[in-house]
Amino acid sequence: MRVPGSIKTVLYIEILLPMLLLVFGVYHGLLQVLYRAGFMKELSFLRIEYYQGLTLHAVINAIVFTTVLIVAFGNLMFLYHLKKPLRPAVQWTGAILMVVGTLMAAWAMFTGKANVLYTFYPPLLAHWSFYLGAALLAVGSLVPFFFDWIPNYISWKRENPDKKVPLAVYGVFINHILWLIMLVPLVIEIFFQLLPLSLGLVSEINPSLARTLFWAFGHPVVYFWLLPAYVMLYTVLPKVVTGEGKLYSDGAARLAFILFLIFSFPVGLHHQYTEPSITDSYKLIHAIFTFGVAVPSFITAFTVASSLEYSIKSKYPEVRDSLFAWWKKIPYASTEGDKWLVSYFMAGLFLFLIGGITGIVNASYNMNNVVHNTAWVPAHFHTTVGGLVTLVFLGMALYFLAQLKGTEVKAKGLAVAAPWLWLVGMVIFNVGYSIAGLMGYPRRTQTGATGSYFDPSSPYYMPDWHFYAVLGAIGGVIATLGFVLYLVSFVSTLFAPAKENAELYIPSAEPYHDEKMPSLQKLTPWVAFSVILFVVSYIPPLYDVTKRGVFFDSPGYNDKSPIPITKPQSARDERKETAEAK
Repeated sequence: MRVPGSIKTVLYIEILLPMLLLVFGVYHGLLQVLYRAGFMKELSFLRIEYYQGLTLHAVINAIVFTTVLIVAFGNLMFLYHLKKPLRPAVQWTGAILMVVGTLMAAWAMFTGKANVLYTFYPPLLAHWSFYLGAALLAVGSLVPFFFDWIPNYISWKRENPDKKVPLAVYGVFINHILWLIMLVPLVIEIFFQLLPLSLGLVSEINPSLARTLFWAFGHPVVYFWLLPAYVMLYTVLPKVVTGEGKLYSDGAARLAFILFLIFSFPVGLHHQYTEPSITDSYKLIHAIFTFGVAVPSFITAFTVASSLEYSIKSKYPEVRDSLFAWWKKIPYASTEGDKWLVSYFMAGLFLFLIGGITGIVNASYNMNNVVHNTAWVPAHFHTTVGGLVTLVFLGMALYFLAQLKGTEVKAKGLAVAAPWLWLVGMVIFNVGYSIAGLMGYPRRTQTGATGSYFDPSSPYYMPDWHFYAVLGAIGGVIATLGFVLYLVSFVSTLFAPAKENAELYIPSAEPYHDEKMPSLQKLTPWVAFSVILFVVSYIPPLYDVTKRGVFFDSPGYNDKSPIPITKPQSARDERKETAEAK
């Protein structure tokens, strides 16, 4: 189908902006592993401080890159599968809000006014433009959802009352419903705590409440990143793997999306197991639900594997009776047609296998205490969000760029090699940081600085960690080389001559089993149940953290002690006492 010029320009912006910023994000990721292994012993490089670079790496890669690309993917899915036009005014409004918000937050980070890492944790405090920019980015990402996707979804259902909404649209739609719900606690934290504090309108907030609100958003957002990748695994991968492959079960895929809608929210407390302000029984309930999230992932693993097996065996009768020989027929490194995409999916799936196992460790009530705040956590994170999610997003961004321009992907050999190099790098990084994490090697800290853990003259010298930190750095360098190969292909495709009559085509596998499952077609009851479960699961912990004060007059933490025992002195009283003393 043809994409109108104005909409095509918006889609270009939504693909190119995150890719441009990702260059900075990957660059600062490389610096992180070099800093931490001791190859860079200073606290800054090219006027970018260590924690400033860590913030840029985390926020760009995990928030900006994912959010803007997910909106682009959603627009493409709705446009292509529902065959209903997107409204230029809506799309431009959403895109401008996301760009302005991103620039505001980027200004704060690049000028060193927002060294707050990934988490919105007080007492770490950023410039107000960082929080307002993040809010604009979120609002912009919702504009197409409210004013294009929902009207088109309703209109399509009215015109096709007996048909199921296309699976890709179904998955994207549920994902943005997830996004909308999880933004509520973050909006409360930003507009009632962080932004007033940053603007100097208040002198106290409740840090424990802030952390609880953040993790009510901070873990569900992982599934917001993951579900678009699952949509591609269900619809695109089976099709491109043989050119005529099928999805094994449409009903299983829709059930997995619904289960994510239910289980994504009552899980945030597994990030707060060590916090004394929340009752242990509530943490245990969240731990159980966190294990529940593994169920839709297991369904997905089974469905994707079955889809691959069915598609391969249908294409190649000689492996029809084999248990494992059909694996050899998967085009892991083919440059034929669209099969180059398979390399991104398969490399991502291999990494996600590691990420799923280590994630179960994180969810465990006891084992989490061993790995909490150690290098184990970023090792896990880089095989999930930095693994399957990133590779699928990179592959699809390159695919859609070529589609919008009406050209073939350029330097396809490099594009195919890139995900495998990324995989090798991430596996090495994961091994190094996972083992080191079990030995207590901390996350975030500049461990390679002079006077820190890898300085023999330091009283904190920890030689046992050093080998694994170096291993992590080697993995980081290899993964960065993989990204460079991808970048060569992406830029070559970007500057290839465009065709005026370019036609958009999105591979989409037909289901082999097409179960009706009418209970999954009406989303309203599932959304209502999900919201109720979310609210119920968070009322007790929110009561816990606000027993001694909600937004003001609350116990405060300081950066030397994490235990809020006494009521802090208000800023006014402190100034009064200082004046009296003088």
